[in-house]
Amino acid sequence: MNARYHAPKGTYDLLAPRSELFLAVVDTLSRQLSLAGYGFIQTPIFEETALFVRGVGESTDVVQKEMYTFEDRAGRSLTLRPEGTAGVMRAVIEHNLLGGSLPVKLWYCGPNFRYEQPQSGRYRQHTQVGAEAVGGDDPLLDAELIALADAGFRQLGMKDYLLKVTTLGCSVCRPAYRERLTAYLAQLPLDEATRTRAALNPLRVLDDKRPEVRALVADAPTMRDHVCAQCAVHFDTVTSALLAWGVAFTIDPFLVRGLDYYTKTTFEFVHNKLGAQSSIGGGGRYDGLIAQLGGPETSGVGFGIGVDRVMLACEAEGLQPHDESRVDVFGLGLTAAARTAVAAVIVDLRARGIRADMSFGERGLKGAMRAADRSGATYALVVGDRDLESGHVQVKNLTDGTQVSVPLGDVLKHIAESLNEGKQSL
Repeated sequence: MNARYHAPKGTYDLLAPRSELFLAVVDTLSRQLSLAGYGFIQTPIFEETALFVRGVGESTDVVQKEMYTFEDRAGRSLTLRPEGTAGVMRAVIEHNLLGGSLPVKLWYCGPNFRYEQPQSGRYRQHTQVGAEAVGGDDPLLDAELIALADAGFRQLGMKDYLLKVTTLGCSVCRPAYRERLTAYLAQLPLDEATRTRAALNPLRVLDDKRPEVRALVADAPTMRDHVCAQCAVHFDTVTSALLAWGVAFTIDPFLVRGLDYYTKTTFEFVHNKLGAQSSIGGGGRYDGLIAQLGGPETSGVGFGIGVDRVMLACEAEGLQPHDESRVDVFGLGLTAAARTAVAAVIVDLRARGIRADMSFGERGLKGAMRAADRSGATYALVVGDRDLESGHVQVKNLTDGTQVSVPLGDVLKHIAESLNEGKQSL
């Protein structure tokens, strides 16, 4: 008996027509970034393990519990990419991108891997669209990235989401706040694992999602109340810009995010219909990360948006920001000679940028029409031997059932004009 294989736990196969939603989300989000001058970058799916330990943060759940780490045949420790920023910063440093015009604006899209308990909206392989603006400390860069993500969501038609923002301070004001928070946490009846996390990074405790821990830290001091004057001005500039640009937000003083490198502006988009896994994306500023990875002292800000989560959000809102039809035109040749003629028309339609397919093999008219209906096409081109003799093609509108006979030489023009009229009537 042959073995049956299945996708690994925490992964899934993305199939049409849902894959069209995936492409629509990626295209819509990336288009906003391209309009703002962000160039595409692609980094390896695996990197040296030390890059993520140092870049993501040793106290994070990502590093402590969730990374897919392995040794290659030369004994080097490598890790499948758990997030996008560290690899992009490595590339920025390695290729001396900071030696040119600043800020360096980059966007990327690809899979990330985290070993965590799979549930709705949380997978061990998930895809992100990310963006980074490196080499500029202007708070308007923070606001720009937030606004670009927001514009992408709105372009998809999403409405039922919320933007949370806060500031996490800087190397000047955070140490004093950290001491005060550490003293506060020391008085709480935390479990041993949480105390260990607090010792590595006390801010991580504020990010704990367990209700019992959230209740314990409800009165904890917040970073926003202890920022220095420079960080306060930076944050005020960000929020003022968002208000001026019509980007709605709420200030959440307990927002930390799951990575250690964030400083100053931090933000997260959550969707109200996704339950416990409500985050659809977020990011923030990471002014010390590049120096920490061996590069120069410089600033950066970025975000990562979960494509899988955004797809779920679109479905929860009943949105269809994509065309579920595979093609616009479907050709049906009722004989071998007719199929050859139809194939030539289909090739010409594709050359004009019109999506077109045809029925292959010997099928009866009913079977071929069923294939046309399943394709989602608007028009079917039907050709039999009589049509070949007369030099005509029967063009059937699959939406209203009407049919016209069009000379073979005019069919390309007829289809192009008909599709254009249909788009203008929408």
